[in-house]
Parts: sequence; C-alpha cells; structure tokens
Amino acid sequence: MERGRGTGGAGRTLGRLLEAVLASRSQANAVFDILAALQSEDAEEVQEAVRICSRLFGALLERGELFVGRLPSEEAVMAGSQGAIHKYKVWMRHRYHSWCRRLGELLAHPSFQVQELALGTLMKFVQLEGSHPLEKPKWEGHYLFPQELFKLVVEGLLSLEEDRALLLSQLQNYLEYDDIRYHVMQAASVTVARVTDGQAEVPLAFWNNAFTLLSCVSLPRQEGGAPRFFVKHAELSDKWKVAHLKEHRKAFQLMWLRFLKHKLPISLYKKVLVIMHDAILPHLAQPTLLMDFLTSAYDVGGAISLLALNGLFILIHQHNLEYPDFYQKLYSLLEPSVFHVKYRARFFHLADLFLSSSHLPAYLVAAFAKRLARLALTAPPEALLMVLPFICNLLRRHPACRVLVHRPGGPELDADPYDPGEQDPAKSRALESSLWELQALQKHYHPEVSKAASVINQALCVPEVSIAPLLELTPYEVFERDLKKKVPEPVPLEFIPAVGLLGRREDLCAQYFSIS
Repeated sequence: MERGRGTGGAGRTLGRLLEAVLASRSQANAVFDILAALQSEDAEEVQEAVRICSRLFGALLERGELFVGRLPSEEAVMAGSQGAIHKYKVWMRHRYHSWCRRLGELLAHPSFQVQELALGTLMKFVQLEGSHPLEKPKWEGHYLFPQELFKLVVEGLLSLEEDRALLLSQLQNYLEYDDIRYHVMQAASVTVARVTDGQAEVPLAFWNNAFTLLSCVSLPRQEGGAPRFFVKHAELSDKWKVAHLKEHRKAFQLMWLRFLKHKLPISLYKKVLVIMHDAILPHLAQPTLLMDFLTSAYDVGGAISLLALNGLFILIHQHNLEYPDFYQKLYSLLEPSVFHVKYRARFFHLADLFLSSSHLPAYLVAAFAKRLARLALTAPPEALLMVLPFICNLLRRHPACRVLVHRPGGPELDADPYDPGEQDPAKSRALESSLWELQALQKHYHPEVSKAASVINQALCVPEVSIAPLLELTPYEVFERDLKKKVPEPVPLEFIPAVGLLGRREDLCAQYFSIS
C-alpha cells in the first residue's frame, strides 16, 4: 500500500508539473524534473512518467513550440543573440530528443509492460511528428517521414543481448501500413549493415531478432488500391517511392541480401530456407540474385540440402536456372535418414515434381527407383506406404524402366549388378538390375505394405496414384487406421466349445476338476 500511495503521489506531482510547463514558458525548467522520473527503478513510476511526457511533448508538437529545421547546438543558441522564443523552441527540441532517446532505452527495460508502453509511445510520436514535421520540406510536395525517430524503434528492437520476439510481435500490427513497412525495411538494412560491419562474431540474439523482424515483413503480390499510410498527409503524390510496390520490392530485396550475405548459425539457416520459397523469393525484384545462396545451401548436404530444394525448384522452373549435376546431387540425398527427417513430406513432394518429366533418361529414373527400393528394405511402414506408390509411378511414367520388374533370365540375387555406393546414377548400373526388393516387401509384416508391394505382380495401370495424401502419414495414423478396421465376422478358433478348466468334457482332468 505504501508503494501504491507513493506511485500515486508521484503521478500527481508530475501532473502538476505538466500543467505548469504547458501554462507558462517560464516554468520550462520543470521539464527536467519530469524527465528525471524516467530514470526511476519503479516500473509503475516509469510508466506514469512516460504518459506525462507523452502528453507534454504531444501538446508542444501540436502547438508548434518545438524548433523546426536542422537542430543547432544548444550551447551556441543559448549564447547567441536570437530572441527568447527561438531559444525556447531550440531548448525544448533538445529536451524532446532526450526523451525520445530514453524511450529507445526503455525498449530494453526489465518490465515488458514498460517495453510495450515505450514502443506504443514511440509509434504514436512517429505519427505525430509525421503530421507536424520537425524538418522543412525541400520542395513543395516533398515526402516527409520522421526517419531518425523511427530508426530508434528499429535499433531498439534489434537488440544484441536479449530476445525481442515478443516485442517484435507488437510491431507486426503496424506493418500493414505501407509507409511503416517501407521504412522498417530501410532501417533494418542499415542496422544489419552497421552491426555486422567489421565484427568477427555477431551475437546469436541479434541474428534471431533480425530474422524475426525480417520474416514479419510481407508484401502484397500485386498493386491494389490506394496505399495505406500510418503517417497522415494532406495530399498523396504518385512520385513518392513509398507509394509503389516496385520500390517496396527493391527495399525488401536489399534487406534480405544484406542479411543473407553473412554466415548464419545453422538453426537460422534452416529457418530461412523453410520460408524461402513462399515468403522471400516471390517478393524479390530479382529472384535470381539468390542463385548462389541456394546452390551453396544445396551443396551443404543433409537437412540443409533438403530445405534448399524448394527455392531451387522455383529458380529452375520459373527463372531458367541451370544447375550442373542437379540430379546427381538429388540422388545423393537419398539416404536412410530421409525417411525420418522433419521435412520428409516436402522432399518427396519436390522429388516427385523433379522426376515427373518424361524426357529424363531411363538410366536416371531406374537409378532413383532402385535406390528407393533398396532403402525401403529398412524403412518404417508409414514411409513404405508412400515410397512404394512413388516407385510404381516412376515405372508408369517411364515404360523403359519396367524391365526392372520383369527380366527373364536376369542375374541371381547374390550377383546384383547395382552398386549402392556409387554416387553417380549414370554409373550405378541400376538399369541392369531388378527391383527384387519389392518382391521381398510382399512378405512384410504389415498387411498394407505387403498389399502395396504386390501391385507390381499385375500390369501397372496408366493413371498414376496420387502420393499427396501419403506424404505426411505418421505412425500414429497408421496405427489408428489399423484399429478402426472392421472385421466382417468373428474368426472361429476352436470348433468344440470348452467346458472344463483343463480340457474337454471326456478328459480325465474334467472328472476331478471343474469351474465352480
């Protein structure tokens, strides 16, 4: 209660000081007492001080009592011969800047309530300062935006020490406005360049905050309607860059290129590749600029290569990217672990697309079918239910490969010519082999797998089987499907009903033991 009364008393004191400053310029020095409250260790007192300062400087902005133009040195103005009103406006503008800088510092306050209030207040003054500019337009119709103030917001959110994900989610509410989105991209580009310039090692917290901010920025796919501005303007002009999607794409591209040119942590590398095909590439002015990044990622191997496939698919099919030995690299990704990785569904979806062309040579398709069949011998049932139709679809698309399932007088099993250790599909000799693995899987313990493998015993139908519903099949779903199967009728296990405890009615044991 003592603390509550103290906080309330401080609030009333600050309120009286506010009224005094707004009522008379002679009381301007009371601003120092108001600003001093922002340094309090009590979170509630700090919040009250922020609200009081917001009312104070908001009123001064609207009344035009802050100096407009390039801000001169405070000492030079105070010692000069300018009038009292000019000195007052310059002096108060310096106090306003001190308050804005303190708000930027409060974005790192231990209390999230203080952080949230500081962010909301800064954005409020971005809007206010935009409506009452503190700089003079260079020409009539010149676009003005409080970039220095907004820079404080972005720099405060891109902390080098702490995770700002929760606070960045608050900023996302403002990114629907075209001007805020545009200036976020510009400020983020500058901040990333400044922090990483000349530093051998950048803290992980900064990379995570930067990625969170960059991934929040989403551009519309096409121009549509009048632009939405957070900062109100009397008139809008078509000459402003901020009003055109083309300029937004350029800023978006510069922001991501400055971020991706650095060596990122592996965890962040994966996050970028996950959203690359959907949230980054479609919005770039020149998507081909990411060719080197994606091809380098594809060469890394493992999960990184699997994730890079999506972006490469877009560049190959839409932007004519030529990637030497692409299928050889794709072939090398087929390892036992591919059935257990988190991105299995995405990988097989893309592999199905890459192998859908009827112009692929038979030896290449045969190598993929054989490699998958060999891996299937140790794959879990939920993966087999997807892989077996995948292999059969390859045989349907490429009739020349059907020799793999019907080769009279072929080599014995112990003389299989296929070389599983060969990384080049052209040298694997898969087309000389056979898919004996599918015949082995017809004896699989799971009836659904056995049934899927038995498809090759009949002539393959022309329509392909869609593997889309099977891509994300989980062990739980397979188990649930088995449990829900309805047995037509009870299966008889004994044709003579049991009567006694240890045998039939006429057995010796039944004469001396019975169920009571």
